[in-house]
Amino acid sequence: MNVSTAVETKRKLPMWKMFIDNIIRLPWTWRITLAYLTFMLFMPIAALFLKASTLPSDKFWAIAASPLALATYNVTFFTAILAALLNGIFGTLIAWVLVRYDFPLKKIFDATVDLPFALPTAVAGLTLATVYSDNGWIGSFLAPLGIKISFTRMGVWTAMIFISLPFVIRTVQPVLQEMEHEVEEAAWSLGASQWQTFWKVILPPLFPTILTGVALGFSRAVGEYGSIVIIASNTPFQDLIAPVLIFQRLEQYDYAGATVIGVVLLVISLILLLAINFLQAWARRYDNR
Repeated sequence: MNVSTAVETKRKLPMWKMFIDNIIRLPWTWRITLAYLTFMLFMPIAALFLKASTLPSDKFWAIAASPLALATYNVTFFTAILAALLNGIFGTLIAWVLVRYDFPLKKIFDATVDLPFALPTAVAGLTLATVYSDNGWIGSFLAPLGIKISFTRMGVWTAMIFISLPFVIRTVQPVLQEMEHEVEEAAWSLGASQWQTFWKVILPPLFPTILTGVALGFSRAVGEYGSIVIIASNTPFQDLIAPVLIFQRLEQYDYAGATVIGVVLLVISLILLLAINFLQAWARRYDNR
């Protein structure tokens, strides 16, 4: 069989057979990766979309665009974005201090950064609600100023900041450790101030990494449930987030409504993450000019 005959025979194969044939020809590492991602990522997401597709379109949009659902999207995504942006600033500052300075108990502080990773979310929510309540260690100082955190939307923001902070620090820290000090010293020798050195020499190559940490922190904040359900009052149109609404729908055996909210949450998160990835790519191209 010559080459043209083989190509023609291959074109006559069904699409699914051609797909399987191409997978078989891949290296074994690719096959294992594809199989793992299929079972652990792609199939659950596909099942979610298939479940939502069984609903009539008018019912789907009635659930997805209901006033309560729109209010939860607003609380969830807007608060998560604010928490991620704040952590982008202070997480970078903390990573800078941990990398560039030596001080007593540095290793303990460095290890404490990972505490939100290991701490159960329910414990984190209980701790935050206690500390930031009107009688808590921090809340008692804020209450006379008219600032209430626990059981408000600000409490949701505080919990999102707490659980997403390590993502920014641990993303930026290794890049800072590998940056060459000679470049900074060259900028100083040419008369640049410390602020000019940071803004024009350090920040441009560091900016895509900061965006990565912000994206990871945002993703973690959007999906948070355990700590927020305790520190928030979970009042509709005030501080009710989408994950809690999904759980409430499941408690009411409204599986269709929970699925629709989950699909909308997934799609909006994916769009925002793609936007952040495009911004990262633009920042890298700009830095390489």
